[in-house]
Amino acid sequence: MSVPEVIPVRHEPEYRTSTIGQWEGGQFFASVTAAFPEDWSGDDWQAHKRWCAVLHRFDAGGRHIGSRIEFTGTSAEGEEQAVAAARELLGEWLDALPMRRYQDIAIAPFEVRFEGALFGLVLEEEDDEGDEDDGTEGLSAELYPDGLGFYAPWDGSYDT
Repeated sequence: MSVPEVIPVRHEPEYRTSTIGQWEGGQFFASVTAAFPEDWSGDDWQAHKRWCAVLHRFDAGGRHIGSRIEFTGTSAEGEEQAVAAARELLGEWLDALPMRRYQDIAIAPFEVRFEGALFGLVLEEEDDEGDEDDGTEGLSAELYPDGLGFYAPWDGSYDT
């Protein structure tokens, strides 16, 4: 089974995909998440763990049309405050989407880089040695930086 052109994402209230759905302009995937710069390495992870509000927008067919991303602070500066600020900001953005409704979506892979961090739904090949040969080894899509993995049978469910 190959990766579909648009990947279904199941809406799960009270969980990681509680803020996805459709609006007058198409579809959206919104979240509060932490991001590390791609080139970061070292021990001072709290200073590099940046919390942010993220709103990805897609047309009705699932193609990426834009992202709004804003960092609200690092874990070193105070994780609770940074997360609270990101949630408040995301709430404002979601409230501004005309005819918003939370539901399942289907979106095409995309990548956005913001201040050195990767955001997007990225196709990946994985080494699944030892698994049964069902024709799907190595095919997946990962939502960055949220850490949601999508796999065959491509039914909208995900792993964290």
